[in-house]
Amino acid sequence: MFEEDTVSAMDAIAAAQRLAFAPLAFHAASALRDRGVLAALSEAGPRGLDLDEIVACCSLSTYAARVLVEAALGMGLATRREGRYRLGKVGHFLLHDEMTRVNFDFSRDVCYGAAAHLDQSLAEGRPAGLGTLGPWDTLYQGLSVLPEPARRSWFAFDHFYSDQAFPAACKRLAAAPPARLLDVGCNTGRFSRLCLETMPTLQVGLADLPIQLDTARASLAGSGLEDRARFHPLDLLDPATPLPAGYDVIWMSQLLDCFSEAQIVAILRKVRAALAPGGRLLVLELFWDRQRFESAAFSLQQTSLYFACVANGNSQMYDSAVFLALLPEAGLRVDHLSDGVGRFHTLLECVAT
Repeated sequence: MFEEDTVSAMDAIAAAQRLAFAPLAFHAASALRDRGVLAALSEAGPRGLDLDEIVACCSLSTYAARVLVEAALGMGLATRREGRYRLGKVGHFLLHDEMTRVNFDFSRDVCYGAAAHLDQSLAEGRPAGLGTLGPWDTLYQGLSVLPEPARRSWFAFDHFYSDQAFPAACKRLAAAPPARLLDVGCNTGRFSRLCLETMPTLQVGLADLPIQLDTARASLAGSGLEDRARFHPLDLLDPATPLPAGYDVIWMSQLLDCFSEAQIVAILRKVRAALAPGGRLLVLELFWDRQRFESAAFSLQQTSLYFACVANGNSQMYDSAVFLALLPEAGLRVDHLSDGVGRFHTLLECVAT
């Protein structure tokens, strides 16, 4: 992917125009979806709807309906023949595809306002757009108290991708279950809960910022699993704070992409120091260069911009070559690598060198 420029000149100028008007098109698509226009066209099927019918079923003025559906034509959301509008293929996926909905809401509710500060973020090496959501240095400090709808959309985005990969990863673990597993950067505790439910003798440690551990603890308590869990409040970036030792497997899911390269090496050195003899580090990550389809790679490349202007100002969805080169610096090597876990993830099984 991305090795050759195969786009024709005509397609290139069309793509450039779409970028030029992308902010307006994005909000028009949001209005078309959320005001029910796309749903009405979907329900109408091949017959379609004329403008008056769209006005009647969507509670829009004639002017509002007209500018929206005419914009929809150029975006591929709709077609028009003999004065009747029909849902286009792009409109179908915007309306019905869960992944598209999750990505769209994340971009709108979490990233859109912050994106205006991207250039400042890149120049200053900090998430200058985060101020549109709250008064924190990084998003993770305020994750559990984000204003709505940003909080709901952030967790829907995070969980959509992890929930696809977690069952496959847990199944691999259960084939030769460890006695003790440390979930570093446990977030809401979803993977820990799945492991505890799947492996009845497993003991799990959960390590994260205190505010995140409160959420994970409540989740496990609600599932009756708290008695097999230990909670380790810590700041991974504090050089004086080690990881708890004695765990057979250390697990990190969608965590290390939240840090810069230097920070990743420092965290992995803590992992290396904490690993029990014969222990393993399992890393579940999304790498844009290991995706099967360009659309998936594109989504991850753009998500890097979210890290730049919203999350922390110094991390990204990594090219795997950049990421893998960091492991030897921390005294670790990849023993096994599996792509396509949950469709998009790569699972790295690492051991100490």
